[in-house]
Amino acid sequence: MVRGKTQMKRIENATSRQVTFSKRRNGLLKKAFELSVLCDAEVALIIFSPRGKLYEFSSSCMQDTIERYRRNTRSAQPLQRSDEQNMQNLKQETASLMKKIELLEASKRKLMGEGLGSCSLEELQQIEQQLEKSVSTVRARKNQVYKNQIEQLKEKEKALLAENSRLSKQPQPPPLPPPPTNDPPRENQNQAYAESSSPSSDVVTELFIGLHRSC
Repeated sequence: MVRGKTQMKRIENATSRQVTFSKRRNGLLKKAFELSVLCDAEVALIIFSPRGKLYEFSSSCMQDTIERYRRNTRSAQPLQRSDEQNMQNLKQETASLMKKIELLEASKRKLMGEGLGSCSLEELQQIEQQLEKSVSTVRARKNQVYKNQIEQLKEKEKALLAENSRLSKQPQPPPLPPPPTNDPPRENQNQAYAESSSPSSDVVTELFIGLHRSC
């Protein structure tokens, strides 16, 4: 047989209510003391009677325990938002980003010389000033790049001159002798040529006129 749960309700009789309060209060204070001693827990208990009288128990300093409770409750309460609120914020951020993108695209087209028909004179002057400023910045950067390249070339030239000077100061090796040849000396060649061209040469030549006679 399952017994039904007893429903708790306020005690209507004032005397019985006061007696019950005293008994339960003392029991609660006793349990709080036992919990702090047996489990080495930091316990703080505050009770106000129906007439506003204060009853309290604290295993340590009551003020320190309350301050510790406040710190923990503040750090344990994250910023919780409902899904609907989060979705609404995301939509607003998306719309704001889309608007910024459209403005940037329009500004880019105007800087490229497109879509200038709806621009006023003041807007055109602003665009012109911005372009002049951009061109000036580009030229300054270009000149700086040129200057850096010239400095690098000068440093390279200085290194090459130093290397050439170092090589020129090193001792040069002696020249190599000419390779030997099998040709006779030039004096012998001249003497042989002179003998061959001399009139006292033993070479005899005959001149025949007419038919050749056989022996």
